[in-house]
Amino acid sequence: MEQSPTHEWGPHDGPMRPARLSVGIISAGRVGTALGVALERADHVVVACSAISHASLQRAERRLPDTAVLPVHEVAGRAELLLIAVPDSELASVVSGLAATHAVRPGTIVVHTSGANGIAVLSPLTEQDCIPLAIHPAMTFTGADEDISRLPDTCFGITAADDVGYAVAQSLVLEIGGEPFRVREDARPLYHAALAHASNHVVTVVLDAVEALRAALWGQELLGQELVGDGPGGIAERVVGPLARAALENALQRGQAALTGPVARGDADAVANHLRALAEVDPELAQAYRSNSLRTAQRAHAPDDVFAVLDETGSA
Repeated sequence: MEQSPTHEWGPHDGPMRPARLSVGIISAGRVGTALGVALERADHVVVACSAISHASLQRAERRLPDTAVLPVHEVAGRAELLLIAVPDSELASVVSGLAATHAVRPGTIVVHTSGANGIAVLSPLTEQDCIPLAIHPAMTFTGADEDISRLPDTCFGITAADDVGYAVAQSLVLEIGGEPFRVREDARPLYHAALAHASNHVVTVVLDAVEALRAALWGQELLGQELVGDGPGGIAERVVGPLARAALENALQRGQAALTGPVARGDADAVANHLRALAEVDPELAQAYRSNSLRTAQRAHAPDDVFAVLDETGSA
């Protein structure tokens, strides 16, 4: 008869501390391998992972060189802590497949890393006496080594079925240097939307700004200066970078007081000039600027003439 995973219990007023666990990872993507490295640094052992694509196989070999690469059901069978780090669209089918084949042993801690989902998606495995946890790192992952080094400064949204589950999740996050916080099951979609708005849309706005700046600077290089080009890391990025970083830090530290610029100042003429200039480069970029400016105007309680400019542009 197979043994269920054991756990060490700390003082009654402190979080539960998992024993050193045998970890299985499905699959060896950017998130799964980064967390695998972090767990190994906390003295857990990643005994197996699944990897299908060439990129995943290379990532597993580079980040987890001592870990066996096995089929999904074998990874699950070896794990005391099973980490399911697949795209959101694949999570339910992976869980259903594991449950249908009874690949996961009763008592296994099953963790998924989806931001949009709580523990309901794990119910087929919960019904087989597994411990369901949703542990989502509030961080973007590119596959670079920085993914791992950022984890100790990352907050993790956790959802569990009960206080014991929350204690396990909290301990795992604290062990890798992260900061855990609780997210209600019914709040997971709103939580995920907030993070997507803060990360994905920031990238879009910054890259739109970089493209507009490239158009403004094209052919205006000083003697001996590198030419303005389309590749990342050029003069446009060096101009926008410090400004964008300062704006972000000001927003996080000063809140609403961080708003500056023509919309916040109520300079309707400047806003109209911006919209005309952007429309000459890219009408869709001008429309995006209008939408963002409208939201900024609402936040800043801008005067009516600013709203009039934005409304006129939107209906033109």
